[in-house]
Amino acid sequence: MSVVGRYLKKHIEALVKDVGIEAACELTGKSKATLGRYYSDYPEHADRYMPVDAVAALEEAASYPHVTAALAELKGIQLQFDESRRNAKSSGGVNSDVIALSQRFAMLMAEYNQSIEDGVISANEAKRLLKETLALQKVLIDMKLHLEDETV
Repeated sequence: MSVVGRYLKKHIEALVKDVGIEAACELTGKSKATLGRYYSDYPEHADRYMPVDAVAALEEAASYPHVTAALAELKGIQLQFDESRRNAKSSGGVNSDVIALSQRFAMLMAEYNQSIEDGVISANEAKRLLKETLALQKVLIDMKLHLEDETV
């Protein structure tokens, strides 16, 4: 199997596990065995990939567009993922921003702690840290905008 094939299958597996196997079966109308074949690295399943409509259905339910991001990375394209589902906009102003900021910072530190546990930060761990850092930056920008609104 090609390197690209293995890479895509790894992200298909991450997508299915993100949604949960039972939910993935329900959303796609596929069996557990069929979904497993889509990310299996056995030679007999090397040419099996998840159909794009199934990917779309699962990514709608997932916390992150695993396969779409993988395809973009293969083409050297960077996606900007809107984290607003995690940091829902609130009208609480600066107080809500401070709470969101502390929560985001805690998530970044937890991710860092998990990443550095073995003494090495892998490429995937670095990507997760970057994702959390960008989410933290977004909260800071929201806070800045709220503070500017209050000073006018």
